[in-house]
Amino acid sequence: MKILFIARADSIHTARWLKQLEGSDWVVALFPATGHPIHPDLASIQCFDSLSNWMERHIRVNVSWPAHIRGMTRIKNILRKLCPVWQDRAGRLARVMRHWKPDIIHSLELQHAGYLTLEARRQYETPFPRWIVQNWGSDIFLFQHLPGHAEQIREILAMCDYYDCECLRDVQLARDYGFKGKVLPVRPNGGGFDLDKIKSLRSDGLPSDRKVIVLKGYQGWAGRALVALTALEFVAAKGLLNGYRVAIYSALTEDVTIAAQLFAHRTGVPVEFIPPDSSHEEILRLHGKARISLGLSISDGISISLLEAMLMGSFPIQSNTGAAVEWIADGVSGLIVPPEDPHAVAEALARALSDDRLVNEAAIRNATVSQERLDGRRIREQVLKMYNDVVAGKI
Repeated sequence: MKILFIARADSIHTARWLKQLEGSDWVVALFPATGHPIHPDLASIQCFDSLSNWMERHIRVNVSWPAHIRGMTRIKNILRKLCPVWQDRAGRLARVMRHWKPDIIHSLELQHAGYLTLEARRQYETPFPRWIVQNWGSDIFLFQHLPGHAEQIREILAMCDYYDCECLRDVQLARDYGFKGKVLPVRPNGGGFDLDKIKSLRSDGLPSDRKVIVLKGYQGWAGRALVALTALEFVAAKGLLNGYRVAIYSALTEDVTIAAQLFAHRTGVPVEFIPPDSSHEEILRLHGKARISLGLSISDGISISLLEAMLMGSFPIQSNTGAAVEWIADGVSGLIVPPEDPHAVAEALARALSDDRLVNEAAIRNATVSQERLDGRRIREQVLKMYNDVVAGKI
């Protein structure tokens, strides 16, 4: 039996989801939803590449090269003009479906994979394979409010057979947008974790003894790391960060690095930037050294960084624009805050810094939840059963 995934090939979330099918009876292939390079962890997966994706991977252009070599950019443009049929990614996808004949189509995410699959379906003459659409964190929650997206979301949900998401909030959103098909069991879109390995990455001792605050450094259309830094400065002014250091990962924009450096200069609190190419194991180990893990965004589903903090015993402070409420009890096993209010975030930080009992008891509770809901072996079994039941018509 065969599954064709349409997904962002550069995404670690795509890689982690597909990894769950390794060693199973399913034959798996990937059609990239965008022209980005393929994630290294997907190297062993059969990939139906589009021409533009192939060109980006194999025809590299370096600005330091001589002009006649840089002219290869013109070769790319010529190839695109000579092969418009290959540039029609939806048409290419439709042809792949007809020739490869998958039993299941699974679109991982809506705005790239879902819209592309929708367009391919419009070009598909024969009965369409069973179609699963997986909603990632912001796919409906945020994009429903943006011009040009609501109708496409509605059309996808009208045409797909199955809807897959990671939180109950997004089940209701799909129903609100007219989905009449079958909702698959709610579980994290990133799959599970190796809990035995996780134990070896956690620091010994009580979480309240840790002297690190971990900050997710995303700043952009969703991330609000700059709000977090402002809140940290409010807390530092009260002397609550004496003896602590702030570790920032995924700080990919200059505004965050500059703001963090200014924060360190003004407060004297050391700041460490975690390299962007750090492994997932290194990020987990970082949470395992932290008293608090702070993540703010204006939209999310199940924040992976929230789950990582729970696994590693770090006290999570998470924005209220995701599904954190489905994983932590506000004021008991974490704190849920508005993402654009630095004063509210500062109050949460002050509470977590001054209440050792809260932090330690939260770690115990979150460990229990993690054991019950994040075991990678158990989730893999559930995912494989889901695909088998779909193809057998049992759900």
